[in-house]
Amino acid sequence: MAPSQPVVASQPAGPQRTYPWQETLAEGLDLTWSPSPYLHVGDDAIYNPHTDSTITEGDPHYSFLRQWTEHGSPPVAGKTEEMGPLIESAWVVRSDHDLDNQYRIKYVQLEAHTVCNQSCYFCPVSLAPRAAHSMSMELYEDIARQIAELGEPIESVFMIAYNEPTADPRFIEQVATLKRFGLPPSTLTNGSGLTHRRVDQLIELGGLRFMSINLSTMDRERYAKDRGKDQLPMVMRHLDYAKDKQVAEQMDIVVLGTDDEHHHQDFEEISRYFEGTRFTTKSFVVNDRAGYLDIGLTGDGGKRRLGGCDYMGSRPIQHLHINPHGQCLLCCQDYDEKEVVGDLREHSLAEVLVSPAFAKARRLVYGLDAAPERYICKGCRYSLKR
Repeated sequence: MAPSQPVVASQPAGPQRTYPWQETLAEGLDLTWSPSPYLHVGDDAIYNPHTDSTITEGDPHYSFLRQWTEHGSPPVAGKTEEMGPLIESAWVVRSDHDLDNQYRIKYVQLEAHTVCNQSCYFCPVSLAPRAAHSMSMELYEDIARQIAELGEPIESVFMIAYNEPTADPRFIEQVATLKRFGLPPSTLTNGSGLTHRRVDQLIELGGLRFMSINLSTMDRERYAKDRGKDQLPMVMRHLDYAKDKQVAEQMDIVVLGTDDEHHHQDFEEISRYFEGTRFTTKSFVVNDRAGYLDIGLTGDGGKRRLGGCDYMGSRPIQHLHINPHGQCLLCCQDYDEKEVVGDLREHSLAEVLVSPAFAKARRLVYGLDAAPERYICKGCRYSLKR
């Protein structure tokens, strides 16, 4: 997504799900078992994106599982008192079970149009603005219905990729559509279209789940230079009106920068300005969008084998990215939209999630298949390596 996303607080979990790999121990351990190949193995914790669970050094099973993932075999052969709980909790799975079509969708990115009214230095739009295109409300409503029917534990439906969501005259209608299907609308915005009337309308609808305002500086000259538009006075009028109102359950001001002196000063000034309001001010360093930009946080150049994704969770397992054409993309970092895993004009969302293209993408991201030389994840700072 653009700009960088803060982590959104968890929502109450949906209905308890039963996963096909959660075999009962009544079958015994006669088949070959192994740790899930989709685990995120860190220095002091192991995360399972399929179950959204973490075990840490303090967990009694952590050391056993950590050694197994590192050495390829359990520390003590046949130690069922360790393996049993790990199997029941899906840390360990049958080696012949196919996990490539399994998912647990927590976040959806549903971009309804391609237009942005700014040209920020930290965004690919500044280099290659996209041709204007808008998704029809008929398709938007159909996709919203399909998202809801998945029954997934969705925490946010973000209304942005590289567009400015409030630049769409249908913005309020789109929020209302998501809420009608019981989905949690969320947005990142530069605030230019967050008019007083729209603030009031959002409140009347019950508010957003999450709203993040991208405000990188309160210096008008630098704001105009950084964004290609002199809109700071207008944006501040909008934020002054919204700052004490319950526009969203979670309201953030995100100060993006390059971790230099200006960035630190801007963060301090903006924090003081919004202190005591409903906004929480946060600071983030811009990233290079998987090598697209020559700025900010960068990857390691793809020197090691891919081993997963840890960009606000796992993109191929926990996220859905839908562009205004109805195509499903692997990741928000893919500005050129090269990694298409499905098309909702041709297939249902449920079909796309278990399609060969999506399964293949998951295997590439997690290093189960060798990724091409210029695969997007190789240049991404959020990719895990083995």
